[in-house]
Amino acid sequence: MDYNLKSLKAEEFIHDGEIRDTLRWAEEHKSDLPLIRSLLDRAEDCKGLTHREAAVLLKCEDEELRQRMYALAARIKDRFYGNRIVLFAPLYLSNYCINGCRYCPYHGQNKHIPRKQLSQEEIVREVTALQDMGHKRLALETGEDPKNCPIEYVLESIQTIYGIHHKNGAIRRVNVNIAATTVENYRRLKEAGIGTYILFQETYNKPQYEYLHPTGPKSDYAYHTEAHDRAMEGGIDDVGLGVLFGLNLYDYDFVGLLMHAEHLEAVHGVGPHTISVPRLRRADDIDPDQFDNGISDELFEKIVAILRIAVPYTGLIISTRESQACRQRVLKLGVSQISGGSRTSVGGYAEDEEEDSSQFEVSDRRTLDQVVSWLLDEGCIPSFCTACYREGRTGDRFMTLCKSGQIVNCCHPNALMTLKEYLEDYAAPETREKGLRLIERETEKITNPKVKETVIRHLHDMEGGMRDFRF
Repeated sequence: MDYNLKSLKAEEFIHDGEIRDTLRWAEEHKSDLPLIRSLLDRAEDCKGLTHREAAVLLKCEDEELRQRMYALAARIKDRFYGNRIVLFAPLYLSNYCINGCRYCPYHGQNKHIPRKQLSQEEIVREVTALQDMGHKRLALETGEDPKNCPIEYVLESIQTIYGIHHKNGAIRRVNVNIAATTVENYRRLKEAGIGTYILFQETYNKPQYEYLHPTGPKSDYAYHTEAHDRAMEGGIDDVGLGVLFGLNLYDYDFVGLLMHAEHLEAVHGVGPHTISVPRLRRADDIDPDQFDNGISDELFEKIVAILRIAVPYTGLIISTRESQACRQRVLKLGVSQISGGSRTSVGGYAEDEEEDSSQFEVSDRRTLDQVVSWLLDEGCIPSFCTACYREGRTGDRFMTLCKSGQIVNCCHPNALMTLKEYLEDYAAPETREKGLRLIERETEKITNPKVKETVIRHLHDMEGGMRDFRF
């Protein structure tokens, strides 16, 4: 079986031999400083790097070149995403699950965790609480259980969420992180109006994957790994990748992740819309010390920076698994989306969260307003924008605009207008004052006179109660 990035078979586009050859080559060339400098020189054109080229950067131990990588990642992030940081929250619908994943407390053999599925009435309460925080974008999360959490339940829940309007609140985009499913079910999700379909691989190493998933539908490595192809066949333009660092050797999964991105680009003409970089965390019935593959904060930052260099157009997501200090460091290295005020249990927003029902331990426990205030202090624009999904700027259309640099003409003004909505409706007085000062500064940076004039008019209109302006 040979490596073939255009194949639709998992073991051919995520080829074990190619990954191992890549890691050997990277180890052999990690001290070839002229080679690494030439790669960084070429990466300055923001066209990205191959999995093999990125692997040698990951192995490089030269401190001067590491700092150059960080500086380059910051420049690339600024070029495509500016100082905008998109905010979202996870919403857990159900923790019923029939899989046997060794790292997840939802595994079917766990008798400690209370099992729950939100009713549509409970979803209304959860979403109302999220709207009262100021959220506009959600990521739906469920366990895999065809009986207790069928696709029909997920579709009904999406319809419920889009129909909830409380005061000035509205969830404008629902992203979905559910188990691998069929092309037909992906078509149904597309018709329901989802944004990005997100599915983490956990690990690309097949033997380790099969050990970690001994029972249940998720134990089928190929079916899981090929899910994004089926999602795209089903009409979903934007898909999200991710591995769970700590389950397997980090360098193997780093290479596999980039090979998966290259495969999607080669087959479908557009790579992943987002890449998530979670790390294993403690949870009920799960001790991360059983996995001897943890990575340090320093290595984690390096991974984020090299991903930004290798896949410059892809959104990078970091969740509240990570501490405030860690999230602060990686903001400048390429991260473009973060969660805020998150709860990782079913029903955790409307009521006090039950510690033993969370999927994983949250490290950053600040409220959404505290996160917004912190981002403002960092000189970032907290963005609640969902305009690209609603204007049809998805898939290759989004990537074309992003690669040309034209997306900034939409994203920057939309970020400012959605921030103004948040400041008017939800912010604490101190946050509001800081945000208004930032909007005034950032509005002056808009170079298109007509766009600038329109933004200023809409910002004023919001003070009179109007909402939901977008380019």
